[in-house]
Amino acid sequence: MALRGAQLTGVDLETLTSWRSDWSGLRVGVLGLGMTGFAAADTLVELGASVLVVTSPVTPAGPDAERAQLLGVIGAGLVQADLNGLEPGTAPAELVEHRPELLIVSPGFHPDHPLLLWAAAAGVPVWGDIELAWRLRDKILPVAEWMLVTGTNGKTTTVQLAATMLAAAGHRVAPCGNIGVPVLDAIRDPQGWDVLVVELSSYQLHHLPRSGPGALAPWASVCLNVADDHLDWHGSAEAYRAAKATVYANTRVACIYNTADAATRLMVEQAEVAEGARAIGFGLGVPGPSEFGVVEGILCDRAFLDDRADRALELTTVPDLERAGLGAPHVVADVLAASALARSFDVPPAQVRAALEGFSLDAHRIAEVAERGGIRWIDDSKATNPHAANASLAACDSVVWVVGGLLKGVDVNVLVERHVTRLRGAIIIGVDRSALRDAFRRHAPDLTVFEIDSDDTEQVMPLAVHRAAELAQPGDVVLLAPAAASMDQFDSYAQRGTAFARAVNDYLNES
Repeated sequence: MALRGAQLTGVDLETLTSWRSDWSGLRVGVLGLGMTGFAAADTLVELGASVLVVTSPVTPAGPDAERAQLLGVIGAGLVQADLNGLEPGTAPAELVEHRPELLIVSPGFHPDHPLLLWAAAAGVPVWGDIELAWRLRDKILPVAEWMLVTGTNGKTTTVQLAATMLAAAGHRVAPCGNIGVPVLDAIRDPQGWDVLVVELSSYQLHHLPRSGPGALAPWASVCLNVADDHLDWHGSAEAYRAAKATVYANTRVACIYNTADAATRLMVEQAEVAEGARAIGFGLGVPGPSEFGVVEGILCDRAFLDDRADRALELTTVPDLERAGLGAPHVVADVLAASALARSFDVPPAQVRAALEGFSLDAHRIAEVAERGGIRWIDDSKATNPHAANASLAACDSVVWVVGGLLKGVDVNVLVERHVTRLRGAIIIGVDRSALRDAFRRHAPDLTVFEIDSDDTEQVMPLAVHRAAELAQPGDVVLLAPAAASMDQFDSYAQRGTAFARAVNDYLNES
């Protein structure tokens, strides 16, 4: 059953700006039961709010099953309904009867989701988990500083790098947010933190206000890069970029931007920031004053030193990064961005270098699976959009490219055209292969392209690997860089990458 309407009790949410504010009895609806949704429900129940979680039906063996059981233990209600089958502007009867004074929305809900349209029509305020966490950040004193990281690609690597550098200097630091640890869990950790390095997706940024009591005022912020992505969610490239730009609002110390990406510079120029906040650039070229860059293979800081007009501080070298597996150009850029975050917090250059010496990339991020017969097999399943795949392809000279998946409304023509000359061949995976098929026909009509037409997830990668082996020659890289999300055939990019690595190892052991 779906009903329209709701009524408010006139609670002044503007006064709820602290863990010590009176949240008791506040009626809250939480949309979604992933890690974010559960963390929001758990937090609000702890504060004394009356919480009802609304989610799609939970399967007994699914990832949300345990969280659904725990809701009853902590004292939150649960409604399971076909949320995608709702008519616009309607809500499940239980939510209407709950008469929520506030909705907390998980990042996966599109702005035009029926429940959000219902909330707008009913006058129910909608917050994301990040705004809620910011208002509650003073549970453990002293309050941690926040550093914000967004971008189309490189977010997780940069967050992990910055956190590692800060920890090397002795700071208590928590990488959190879209990286997998909800910020609401981080702010409630009883040990407390000096710094939270928060990865923010465009979904989370979309719901953040730029002013008022719920607006973030971070120590430092960075947008690493911007390229079309998630257009099916945001509705347009302009809306996507506007969401990303929110990361810089009210920054107090350092707004860090990519000197090679004019869009990020423009975001900083247009941002309303705290007085005294500095614009800090990073890029692979020679740095100017107030920039991080590379001079003859040396990564340099010309921003956080008094004599930045004439001097620079050495952080590390490209050969050292290459030995640590961090030498790909796009990873070097992430290192520079993370260094800027850490240096803004007075982490000494020696600690930056020490942190880098022991750092390793996440699994499925340009990870070498095997090398045999002069052929390297690389898993970059985390390249879930064209921008990430572009960086991965650009690091190779001759490639057999395994590509495809859920494209999220993004055009792949430019990506294919840009890398035609380095392609030995291509293997297209995914349920809908038509856009890639057309792009290869248009821009590489003579290229050998195989399609893996299988609905069996267990067979997709073995078939792709065998086809790739037919094409690869000594000196080539067989590169899984799908330029697409994985959910059409796999549960996650991690499962996709693991399937690829397993198929490669099985093939090499057989041959």
